[in-house]
Amino acid sequence: MTTTMNAPFGAAWRNAARRAAPLLCLALLWAPQDAAAQDRGSVNPEPLPPLAHPEDPATPAKELFGRKTAPAKMDARTIGFYAKGCLAGGVALPINGATWQVMRLSRNRNWGHPNLVQFLERLSDKAPQTGWRGLLVGDRSQPRGGPMRTGHASHQVGLDADIWLTPMPDRELTREEREEMSATMVVAEDRTDVDPKVWTPAHFKVIRAAAKDPQVARIFVNAAIKKALCREAGTDRGWLGKVQPWWGHDWHFHVRLICPADNPECTPQPARPADDGCGKELDHWFTEAILHPKPSPPSKPRPGPRMADLPDACRRVLLAP
Repeated sequence: MTTTMNAPFGAAWRNAARRAAPLLCLALLWAPQDAAAQDRGSVNPEPLPPLAHPEDPATPAKELFGRKTAPAKMDARTIGFYAKGCLAGGVALPINGATWQVMRLSRNRNWGHPNLVQFLERLSDKAPQTGWRGLLVGDRSQPRGGPMRTGHASHQVGLDADIWLTPMPDRELTREEREEMSATMVVAEDRTDVDPKVWTPAHFKVIRAAAKDPQVARIFVNAAIKKALCREAGTDRGWLGKVQPWWGHDWHFHVRLICPADNPECTPQPARPADDGCGKELDHWFTEAILHPKPSPPSKPRPGPRMADLPDACRRVLLAP
């Protein structure tokens, strides 16, 4: 569930999604948006100015959560749904590991539930076995989760992570590189398949390794990537059902974990159909209406949810020390 990518998430794409809804059904409900494609960060980020009236009920929740620079000192738990909730007791993934490096540090979106940190450590340990040197890890959640001022509609409860489709280099990246380098586009220019000059067996294997983790509920990828996974999976296909096509996600894959067993306030992801998703659902993504949607008038920016729209417990998370 992205990061809002400007190109694929305009009004035209949303209209195409509405036309596609009868075929996509539950699989595409609650789906993520994806952050502005390859937006650069800043080596010297400026703090946000204080809000004039933070107590005003009309203040968008994203402005409140976006100004929290540290996690709430509470027991770790996820509250609400991936696109409508918050995170208590968030923990950060160390920015460097033997087999991972964290990107876009200036966004301060390196936070998650402990389960997410443990998953990323597990997957990074497996990466070299797949031919992938290590992970470049993109956005997770803000220190207290919640809606973001820019980018993702999801990533609010500390269970979502973006992983770049660029293997970690054999050296530590500089701060400038972490903020400014671009990830690798793996989708062909015509959007109907992966680029054979870029796509490798290691891309397939690292996504498969993620999907096979029992903590993973869903992986969002561009439809062209799903097509490649379906083609290359052979007879080992049980994990493919977790992989869902969605707009964008052509330079990274978005991993979403299941709700922690001891977090009753977490709203789970709706189940996907029991098949591998390589039939009619996937075919629809390559129809004319989806590949070349008709242009629509630009829509007005939306302020996003207010605190009253989020679970009541999120106010306590926001106000906690």
